[in-house]
Amino acid sequence: MRCASRSRFLLLLDGGIATVSLAVCLLALLASDAGPDTTGATAVAVGLAVAQASCLLWIRRHPGYALTVAALAGVGLEALCPQLGWLGLVAIPMAYVARLRPPRYSLVALGLLMAPTPWKLLTGGWRDLLLAVIALDLAWALGELQRGQAQRRCERERQVRAAERERISRELHDVVAHHVAVIAVQAAAAEDVFDEQPEQARAALAAIDTAARSALTELRAMLHALALDDGSDPDGPQPGLAQLDALADAVRAVGLPVTLRREGDGEALPGGVQLSAYRIVQESLTNALRHGHATHADVDVRYGDGVLRLEVVNDGPAPARRPGTSSGRGIVGMRERARLLGGTLDAGPLPAGGFRVHARLPVGADR
Repeated sequence: MRCASRSRFLLLLDGGIATVSLAVCLLALLASDAGPDTTGATAVAVGLAVAQASCLLWIRRHPGYALTVAALAGVGLEALCPQLGWLGLVAIPMAYVARLRPPRYSLVALGLLMAPTPWKLLTGGWRDLLLAVIALDLAWALGELQRGQAQRRCERERQVRAAERERISRELHDVVAHHVAVIAVQAAAAEDVFDEQPEQARAALAAIDTAARSALTELRAMLHALALDDGSDPDGPQPGLAQLDALADAVRAVGLPVTLRREGDGEALPGGVQLSAYRIVQESLTNALRHGHATHADVDVRYGDGVLRLEVVNDGPAPARRPGTSSGRGIVGMRERARLLGGTLDAGPLPAGGFRVHARLPVGADR
């Protein structure tokens, strides 16, 4: 729908400019005493003016051909009605070509149109020559300016799309990595006790079922949000600080004791800050489960003085790094989340053993 609306708008714009150009040509023909002397010559001039103006209706699709037709029509108008300006109103198609094509193309067209301008010395003098040159130069400059603005706008849109793809990638990674880690740990636990302790095996299978359903629910919500065109929110709310208790319970269920402490009214913070805070805690606990071989984790969430502080400490070693990589994707994603909110995130091993993630998220400007 947007593309169709944009095409209709451009067609109406080109049609309006073509109509105005034609009206200017016709008024100049009717008002000028130096126009064609005969009715037939006047009819030819009107036809050439119509041809030149109509080029604007298809110049976006074929700018080279349209400018050629406009220039040929302008040659006739120059011979019949030199008072219209150099080659009629060919400066308008010239502006279009500069808008649609890079300088290596549009400058050639400008040079070809300006090459015969000394003819104006024979028909009108230096004043008409300068007006012809200035009109063409201004038309090219205007078109080039618009082309540059359009390029910068497209570049900004590409950057926004790239950032959005990166954000979606992080969201999908967080959802899948956490729940798959839970499922893997529970599956291994169920296999170990399946014969001797069937009740514990059933509990592990129930935890797998819960983690899988939770992952599917979050993925559906995310995909539903991506499918929306009107920018409205998905049906289900995004996780926030209120869901940290459920997250801690899920991690405890797979055998990693978690202590969760809170200070301040963090649940009243903006949704974007809460989502990032939740994902940082989730990724930290997931790393402790998947890489750290930790036996305990402490989560501190403190809000005060317009700053949300997160600290997740476990007693396991640092997450293992893959050969050829500088750091884990999860830590990079957490750090990027904090940076996008204007905050900082530090992650690294502790001198006495264990691993610590500390994030500082300023939220005063967002409230």
